[in-house]
Amino acid sequence: MTSITDRISRALGFAAARRGRALSNASPQHDGQRFRNVKPRPAEGLSKTLRIMWNVLLNKPRNTTPPQAPAVDTLTRAQLDAAPDRSLYRLGHSTMLFKLRGEYWLTDPVFGERASPFRRIGPKRFHAPPIALHDLPPLRGVILSHDHYDHLDRETVLALAATTEVFLTTLGVGDRLIDWGVDAAKVRQLDWWQSVQIDGLSFTATPAQHFSGRSLFDGNSTLWASWVIVDDGLRVFFSGDTGYFDGFRTIGERLGPFDVTLIETGAYDAQWPYVHMQPEETVQAHVDLRGRWLVPIHNGTFDLAMHPWQEPFERVTGLALARGVAVATPRMGERLDLDAPHRGERWWREVAEAPKPGSWRLCASRAQGMD
Repeated sequence: MTSITDRISRALGFAAARRGRALSNASPQHDGQRFRNVKPRPAEGLSKTLRIMWNVLLNKPRNTTPPQAPAVDTLTRAQLDAAPDRSLYRLGHSTMLFKLRGEYWLTDPVFGERASPFRRIGPKRFHAPPIALHDLPPLRGVILSHDHYDHLDRETVLALAATTEVFLTTLGVGDRLIDWGVDAAKVRQLDWWQSVQIDGLSFTATPAQHFSGRSLFDGNSTLWASWVIVDDGLRVFFSGDTGYFDGFRTIGERLGPFDVTLIETGAYDAQWPYVHMQPEETVQAHVDLRGRWLVPIHNGTFDLAMHPWQEPFERVTGLALARGVAVATPRMGERLDLDAPHRGERWWREVAEAPKPGSWRLCASRAQGMD
């Protein structure tokens, strides 16, 4: 029987911090205490940190959330099964569903109502997922970029564990899943530049400039990464979370060019330039990667910054047009053909200026009885 002390240790991240130290001999990204970025993070004083917290918690503009829930394209299992290979569906934030070689892969799965450790506090979804969690087909694999709450939802992972064959994670994040009850035989943990081949597909964990942690006690005890997916001649880049850095150019030189880049464009702010990108940097990262089509992600689902909710879409599409970059903005749940992407509609402009509706009930995790 698990003791109360063990449960508290896991909840507060002490166990993850110990694992992080144990991984120091295996990873060049570890300094003996914590994982680190190639470029050191600038020191931030207490006054700046408190000012940021004050603004985020108590000084937010009203337009950081949409006036009503954005429309989504509802998906069914039958639609997914009938879709051709190399189909991509954006389910929200950074949760992307791929159909490759007849099987399904999901990135950074978050189906919960809040990106938060708490059920009633924290950033709440703008829209329901296009497909309920229990309606998803069995997954060949889940790909995890890092362990922040808006990218790794414990209840979602536990609901998927029985029907998912493999979890591809960064160092330490896999141990976190095993702690939660995921079968260790299903978990494969990768360091930067390590690759795994599955069913003819290649998955490579590539560098990113970010941080990790799920509590006050486990900061940077697990690794973060971007991912490269290769299916014969098709190459896709998934950024996870990252600030702009020289690594994009290196990834492009070593593993590019890319047919599609899925790059974060949202939850940015001038106060934290190191760990997230402004839209100008998103476009530059795509160019550095030698990308053909850019799909901006990490937006449109949660209120995680101070900018208007639709601003990332407006800015990145305008900047991409000015630089001759092809950008695709599919609606949540809309199919995107990875071989021949389409630009998509400016769907965020269709969100009418109307009073916000009442809270929608999430039919995903709650229907699974995961309370």
